[in-house]
Amino acid sequence: MADILPFPHKPEDRLRAALRRLDDALAEQKLAFTEFRTNLAALGGAVSGLETSVQEYQGALAATQQDVARSHDAARRLEATAEIWLNQAR
Repeated sequence: MADILPFPHKPEDRLRAALRRLDDALAEQKLAFTEFRTNLAALGGAVSGLETSVQEYQGALAATQQDVARSHDAARRLEATAEIWLNQAR
């Protein structure tokens, strides 16, 4: 069953109660904003870490691309050498 809260009868009592609730709401809002700023800073750190990881991945992909190009060139040279040997053997 719900509790019934007494309603202040005097205007100054109502004002004090409203001000207390306002102070409580402001304190709660301040805490929420502090938590928001903390989470925003953590998100910034995570994004920075992600950016670093992406840059490292791009570097690894570029190195792999160079390795593949060198391997491709070496394979073409071997193929040309094999063609020469085959033609000489005939």
